[in-house]
Amino acid sequence: MKKIIVDTNALMGFAAFNLDVFSAIREALDFPYKIFILKGTVEELFKIQREQQGKDKRAAMLALQIIKVKAIPLISEEGFVDNLLVEHSVKGDFILTQDIALKRRLQKPYLTIRQKKKVILVR
Repeated sequence: MKKIIVDTNALMGFAAFNLDVFSAIREALDFPYKIFILKGTVEELFKIQREQQGKDKRAAMLALQIIKVKAIPLISEEGFVDNLLVEHSVKGDFILTQDIALKRRLQKPYLTIRQKKKVILVR
C-alpha cells in the first residue's frame, strides 16, 4: 500500500476549488493507498487560520475540518515541512502538492492538482 502525503497548499487548493480530495485522488490512482498529513502541515493551517483573512483563512479552516472529519492520520516528524516531504518522496511516498518550488525538489512520481478540477500523477 502506497502512502500519499498531502501538502498544505494542496489541502487549501481543494478547499478553494471546491474539490473532494478523496474522490479526486481515487480517480487519479489505480492502486491501494492511504492518505496522511504531516504534523507541520496542520500547524501551518492553524497559523494561516489565525493570521490570514478572506479566502485563505476560509480555505485553512475548511482544510482543518476535512482533516478532523475524515480522521486523516498525522505523521509526527519535526522539521521544515518541505524538507520532510522531499525526504518522504525519496523513500517512495507520493506527495500531493501545488507548490512549484517543491515540485522541482520531489522525486517523481508525485501528485498535483490540474485545471482546478482533478488530481494527476506526474511521472
